[in-house]
Formats: sequence, structure tokens, C-alpha cells
Amino acid sequence: MAGEVTATSVILQTRLTSKAGWVDGDLPGVDGVARFEVATGQDFADPLTTDWLTATADGDHIVKAKIDGLSPGTDYVYRVVYGPDAEHTESGATRSFATHPGADAEARTSFTVVTGMNYYHFYDNPNRAYTGPDKEFGFPGLASMLALDPDFFVATGDNVYYDTPYEGRADTAPTMRRKWHQQLSKQRFIDFFTHTPTYWEKDDHDYRYNDCDNTSDAAPLPDLGRRIFLEQVPVADPDDPDPLPYRTHRVSRDLQIWLTEGREFRSPNMMEPGPGKTLWGEEQLAWFKQTLLESDATFKILISPTPMVGPDDADQAGRAAENHDPVKRDNHSNPGGFRHERDELFAWLIDNGFLEKNFYIVTGDRHWQYHSLDPTGFEEFSTGALVDANSRVGRPPGDPDSNDPDALVMQYYTYDEPTGGFLNVIVTPGEQPTAAFRFYDEQGELLYEDVKTAI
Repeated sequence: MAGEVTATSVILQTRLTSKAGWVDGDLPGVDGVARFEVATGQDFADPLTTDWLTATADGDHIVKAKIDGLSPGTDYVYRVVYGPDAEHTESGATRSFATHPGADAEARTSFTVVTGMNYYHFYDNPNRAYTGPDKEFGFPGLASMLALDPDFFVATGDNVYYDTPYEGRADTAPTMRRKWHQQLSKQRFIDFFTHTPTYWEKDDHDYRYNDCDNTSDAAPLPDLGRRIFLEQVPVADPDDPDPLPYRTHRVSRDLQIWLTEGREFRSPNMMEPGPGKTLWGEEQLAWFKQTLLESDATFKILISPTPMVGPDDADQAGRAAENHDPVKRDNHSNPGGFRHERDELFAWLIDNGFLEKNFYIVTGDRHWQYHSLDPTGFEEFSTGALVDANSRVGRPPGDPDSNDPDALVMQYYTYDEPTGGFLNVIVTPGEQPTAAFRFYDEQGELLYEDVKTAI
């Protein structure tokens, strides 16, 4: 798997597993060594080669390496050479990625964004499990995204569900790792990631449990949730002892994305709303403002694990978070949650002219697709759940059970019947660059499109 691609670097990752296959519902790892080879041709002539890396049980037999010194806007192939030791090795399958064109280059860019990849609901939900003949291959939405040939993929969190089903939930390192093994071993994940680099964010279900903060002593504890996430996906340089989970990437002249962290730095959910209650934390908020001011990209897209505009539920849609009341307090759109911080940020964005600087918000978390306009003028696109069995109809503006009972939010699009799916964003250069926001269902049918022309 390739992750965190830039104009000049990439993080590569693989896991060494037993050729004997699955045992007791898990895919065992094996000790060994591995190194990555990166080249511009299929013959791997004169490749970039990493040092030998050691796969051990302590790291779930995962090896990863950051590769620097690549050329912008270039197609690369890579493979792993692996074995029990450096004297007895074989080469894995050839994969590929492309580096970003970079800040000085005009280039069309397409990427897909998802949330809600609930394995249990897809395979085992007694009422909504998928029944198609292709079920063994995994989520159909992955094949639909692959057909669009995106330049990269963004997972906004809820990539696995430690707490579903709640009875027997994953709350130890072995059981949490098993969730990732089950998910990423499916053929459609393998096919999609063969040629599509990835970016990963985490949210509640792949950190601890539903709507969690950091206050409860219920397992898994925050340190374990953070460690397993960093271990399982290529989001951080393995040589960085304390990597920041939030980051920004300049893709081209016309596109820059921001990937934020919504769990690690938040105040307690039950804290009274108002000044001092933060979802992002002081340092992340300062970083976001600074990097946004520094950007001269035409389109600036914040990709947030949780919503800022909504609307959302007024109360918990499912099981309340540990030690919390039924009121929904989890995100920036919730009045009892972190809306004060959101309002201050939106005011700062307005003061600094970002309503006229092609700034848009993409969010995960919510299980329904929508395109909403906040009264301030900022727009938000919710990806909806990738998995049909994990989707639901949302709360429209004016719904008394929403956090927008007075219908202050304008909603341009949502669906009347729940469906799995994803968001595809396409940025096209030119005299007047455009950004197209396209919603698809899990079978690849286009449901809605909104095209923004740069101001």
C-alpha cells in the first residue's frame, strides 16, 4: 500500500503473512525481512531500494518506509522483496502510484473520499447485509471508485468498527488488528490499492468507540487507539517518533487539501460549550490558520473526519458514548458540542476573505450524503457511508430532531432513500479552473454533481 504521496515522496507499507492462510478468524503474520524497490519502469532497472526492514510480532509484522527524492508528476512502480532472511527472498506483485505535480504545475486531479466502511453490517447484519453474488470480494463501492481511476483516495475515519457488534467488541491490540486484517485482505481493497495511493484519517470507531473522547477508562484506551492506527495504515514516517496526525498536501497549482485530527486533542465532550472547549486543540487550530493563509492554491479543501455544517442529529442516533448523556455533543455542528469553536473559526475565515478564496469543506462521519450551505456562506459536502448496509437517511434542515430545527442551513442535496456511496472531486485547470463535487452510489451511479468555478 502507498500512502501520503507528495510531489517528491511516498510512504510504502506491507505486512508479511502466513502462506497457510486464515486461522481462527485471523490472518497470522510471520517474522521475516523485507525491502521496497521503486522505479519508473516495469523492468525495475536502477531502482531506489530501501534498507532491509524487520517484520516482528511487536509491529504486527508490518514494515513501512518513507521514500524521498522522487520527481514531481511522475508515474512509479514499486514492489516488496521479502523472505525469512535476506538470503532467501522473493519479489511481490508490482504496484504503482504517481507523485503529485506540485505547486507550479497545472494538472487535472481526481480523488475519492469515503467514510463508514462497516464490515459487520456488510457481511453479517441480519437485516441489511449485502446479498450480491460478488459479496466475497468486498465492498462494491471500491470497484466503482477503481473504475473512475482516481489519482488518490481519502478515508476520513470509521475505516474499521472496533465497537460493532458491541458485544464482543475489539478492545485489545490482537482484536483491533484483526479488524484491519479482515478489511484490507478483501480482493477489492487489494485491487483498488494496487494503483491508488491513500490518505487516512481516524474517527471514533477506529480510535475507541462511538462518539468517544479521551476521558473514559473504557478499553481501548487512547494510547492504544492511536498506536494501532499509526501501525495499520501508511500515514506517518516510521522514523518519526511522535508524528502529528494533522497535515496538508499541495497537489497542484489549483489544489491543496487539509487533513485534520478530531479525537486526540479534544476537550471532554461533556464540558460546557463555550470558549476553551476545543475539538482540534490550540496547536492544530494555529497550524490550520497559518497554512491556510500561506496557501496560494486555487481550491482549498478541508477534509474533516466530522461535520462542521450538517445538519446532524440533536440526540445520539445509536448507543451513547461511555459516560455521556443522550445529547449529541460529538462534532463542530453540535450546539452542545464544539459549535463555539466552529463559529469562531468561521468568523476568522470570513475576516480573512476565505468566502472569496474557493474554500470548501468535505466531511466524513455522517452516514448520509449531503451538500449543505451554512448561513455564513461556507459549503460542506458529506461523503455518506461507503457501505449501503451502513447508510441511513439524514436530518434535513427544519427537522425538530436535528440540530437545525429553525432551518438556518440550506441543503442543496441529500437522498430520500439510503444508499452506500462516495464523493469524487475533480479539479480541472484552465483560465477559470473548476472543482466538480460528484456523489455516487456504491454501484457507481452518479447521483448529484455541483461544479464550482474559481472566483
